[in-house]
Amino acid sequence: MTTPPHSLTQSLDYVRRDNENISPSYTRSYPFVMGRGRGAEVWDVDGNRYIDFTTGIAVTNTGHSHPRVVQAIKDQAEQFLHMSGTDFYYPTQIQLAERLNALAPISGPTKVFFGNSGAEALEAAMKLARWHSGRPRFLAFHGSFHGRTYGALSLTASKAIQRKGFAPLLPGVTHAIYPNPYRNPWPGREVGEAVLDDIEHRLFKTTMPPEEVAAVIIEPIQGEGGYIVPPDGFLAGLRALCDRHGILLVLDEVQTGMGRTGKLFACQHWGIEPDILCLAKGIASGMPLGAIIARGDIMRWPPGAHASTFGGNPVSCAAALATLDLLEEGMVEMAASSGEYVMARLRAFMDRYPQIGEVRGKGLMVGVELVVDRESKTPHPGLRDLIVDKAFAAGLLTLGCGTNSLRLVPPLNIPRELLDEGLDLLDHAIAAALEEL
Repeated sequence: MTTPPHSLTQSLDYVRRDNENISPSYTRSYPFVMGRGRGAEVWDVDGNRYIDFTTGIAVTNTGHSHPRVVQAIKDQAEQFLHMSGTDFYYPTQIQLAERLNALAPISGPTKVFFGNSGAEALEAAMKLARWHSGRPRFLAFHGSFHGRTYGALSLTASKAIQRKGFAPLLPGVTHAIYPNPYRNPWPGREVGEAVLDDIEHRLFKTTMPPEEVAAVIIEPIQGEGGYIVPPDGFLAGLRALCDRHGILLVLDEVQTGMGRTGKLFACQHWGIEPDILCLAKGIASGMPLGAIIARGDIMRWPPGAHASTFGGNPVSCAAALATLDLLEEGMVEMAASSGEYVMARLRAFMDRYPQIGEVRGKGLMVGVELVVDRESKTPHPGLRDLIVDKAFAAGLLTLGCGTNSLRLVPPLNIPRELLDEGLDLLDHAIAAALEEL
C-alpha cells in the first residue's frame, strides 16, 4: 500500500484492526477508509476528500447518498424493515417488479425474481435455464466475472486466484474466447466472426453438443475482464446462434445495467433481446438487491423451485424505485454525454502518453489499457497499479480491471467540474507513475 502525504492516522488504525479481524480474502488496493460520501465526493475517517471514480464497483450510480434515495429508504424503514417475499406480499416488491417488467428489453410478457446480489442473480438464471430447457450445459467466456458462489464461480474465468483451491466446480461449463478487438488471436479475421465460428464449428462439434446446452451466459461488455467492448455484430450473431440451437441467451448486466453505459441496459446499444437478464449493483444505489427478468414462458417454475428469504427486501426495493425515477429523469442521458467527454479527454492523453494503448467503453463505463508501448501492445500491469496508487495519493479513487487496465466508473450524475478535477488528477497520476518507473 502507498501512503498519501496527508494524514491517515485513523485510517491506518482501522486497516490494522481490519487485518486482525476480517478475512484476508478481500482485495484492497490502498488504505481508503470511508467516512462519508455525497455525490461523486467522499471523505475518509481522517477527513481527507477524494473524487470517487469507483462508485463502490459501479454500484452507487446515482452518487453517494442521493437525498431522494436516502428519503425512500427512511420512509420504508419507518413502515417495516422486513417481511419475507418468499411467503408474503408487500407493495414495494410488487411495484418494482412492475417497473422492471415495463422497462425490460425483452418482447412480450416478463416476470422478475429477486435476490440480494449479482452472484445470486446468476445462480437463479442458471437454475431457471436448466429447469426450463431440461439441458445440463452452459457456455461462458474467458475473462468473464459472474460471481463467487459455486455456480457463478463456475462461469467466472477472470483470474485463476478466484478459482484456485475450490475445485471441483459445477460440471458442464465450457468457456469460449471473448471477442476483444484490441487483442485479436485470429490475425486477418474479424474477431467477432471468428469467435462465433469457433463456437459453432469447434466447440459444438467436439466437446459441447449444442442440444445439451441450456444457456449461453455473457456480459454484453466485459467488466472485471478489462472493460472489453465486443465488436458490433457479435451479440447479434450470438443471439442467432442461440436461436438456431434452441439455446437460451442470458445477459449478465450486473455491472453494465441501470444506465451505466449511457442506455438503461447495455444490450440496447445493439438491439439485442436476451431470454434472461441479470441485474444487481446499480439497481438500488448501494442497497443489496439482485434480480433476474425472464420471458414469461420461461419463468414458469412451480412454488418452492427457487426462493430467497431476503431477496427483494422492502427497503432495497424502495431504494430501487427511487433509483429508477432518477435514471428516467435524465441520468442515463447524462451518463452518455459525460462518457463521450471522458473518452475524448483520455484519448487526448494518448498524444502525451504512448503507454496508453487503448481507451474504450460506453457511457461512464470506461477502460484505459496500459502497455509498455503502443506498437507492441505488451501489457504493463505494474504501471497500471502504480497509477492507481498515485491517483489515491493525489485524491482520486480508481480501480484496476483485467490484467493491465484501469476502470473509471464515476456516478452517472457527476458534475462536469468534478469530472474535470478527477481527470486532471488522473493526468498527474500517470505522469508521476511514469517518472517513478
